[in-house]
Amino acid sequence: ALGADNVIDYTKEDFTQNGQVIRISATTTVDFVCFRLDNLRERFDQARTKVYNMKLFVTAGDKLMGRNNQHMMTILYDGNKEGTHDVHGAALGSSYRFRLAQQENRLAEYYPREIQEIPDHGCYENLSKALAPYGIIPEDIPSPFNLNQHMKIDGITGKMEHTQVRPKEGSYMDMRAEMDLLIALSACPDLAVGGKPAGVMIYQP
Repeated sequence: ALGADNVIDYTKEDFTQNGQVIRISATTTVDFVCFRLDNLRERFDQARTKVYNMKLFVTAGDKLMGRNNQHMMTILYDGNKEGTHDVHGAALGSSYRFRLAQQENRLAEYYPREIQEIPDHGCYENLSKALAPYGIIPEDIPSPFNLNQHMKIDGITGKMEHTQVRPKEGSYMDMRAEMDLLIALSACPDLAVGGKPAGVMIYQP
C-alpha cells in the first residue's frame, strides 16, 4: 500500500508481484514493511533477516526474510554511501512515543532537532492507516526495515544512538520481490525539516 502521508505514489498499485523490483528514492528515513500476498500473517521479520544474513546492517546482495524464514525480497542496489539502514528499531515515530519521551524528559534522544511542537503522528500511524484497508491492525504490523536510518551501535554495551546521517540527493534502493507481496512504507513526517517525500516506482526488470 503506497498511500501513506509524504509518499509520492507513482504506481497506483498496492502489490508487488514475484520478480518485480521496487525502487525507493529518498534522502529521509523510510519505514518499509512487506507481507506475503496469499498469507498476510507471513510478514517481514527483523530478527530472521539479521540471523540469515549474519549481520546487523543489510545492504546490496542481502535478503529480507519473513517470520517463517521465507525469502521475501532481495536488495539489488543500495545507493546510500553515507550511512547504513536500521533493522533493530520499531517504526521510528509515533505520537504516543513522543508524548511519553516528553514526560520523561527524553525527547531529545528520539527527536534530536529543536521543534516547536510534538508531532501528532509518525511512521507508526502512517503504516497503520495504509494497511487498515487490508484488515491488518496496528498490533500486527512488524517492526520495519528502516531505510536510511543510520544508527550508532556500541559493540560492547549495545547502546544505540540515532544520528542525522542521511544519503545524498538522488540516492535510491532497488529490492526484488521473491514472492507476490503487499507492501507499505512511510516517509518520515519530520516537522523540523518540513517532511521530505519518498519516490516509489515498481518495475519489471
